[in-house]
Amino acid sequence: MKIGKVNISRVNASISYPCNFMLVASMNPCPCGYYGAKDKNCTCSKTQISKYISKISGPLLDRIDIHIEVEAVDYQSLNDQEEQETSEEIRKRVNRARTIAYERYQEYGIYSNSELTPKLINKYCKLDSQGKAVLENAFKKLGFSARAYGRILKVSRTIADLDGKENIELKHITEAIKYRDLDRKYWGN
Repeated sequence: MKIGKVNISRVNASISYPCNFMLVASMNPCPCGYYGAKDKNCTCSKTQISKYISKISGPLLDRIDIHIEVEAVDYQSLNDQEEQETSEEIRKRVNRARTIAYERYQEYGIYSNSELTPKLINKYCKLDSQGKAVLENAFKKLGFSARAYGRILKVSRTIADLDGKENIELKHITEAIKYRDLDRKYWGN
């Protein structure tokens, strides 16, 4: 349960501080870093890989909203001259999405999609029949948990806000499902 505070107790006193944080973390898939790489060979044994992966428990991973595998970038991609969205453009889009969420949830005293309760998820993260079918199929095939369900819907809501859409569309739900790609790739074995 999220309570939004941390309690510190010492011999003479106990103090509570407000606490909200965003966890951003990274790790290699194995000790050598090449397990699953397309262009490099992993030198680790199955035991070493299993021991390394087990440092992050499935239940802990389940509580992380977005987890993706980032592949090595090749020279051609680095040298690509294709026009990219600038940091300033991204910042403006993110700020618009934050404003949308803030205004949507003002009456509830929350500021972001990540704070949605199950009741508010049902109200603000509605899917059409196609979106429901895709999500149901993903759950059956990938074995997602009930916790993952809420997280996928909240991330879908955020993607729709970034896209400037009032409703969650099929492309938003499929993108959110892709952001759970480590759930079963390494930890499901």
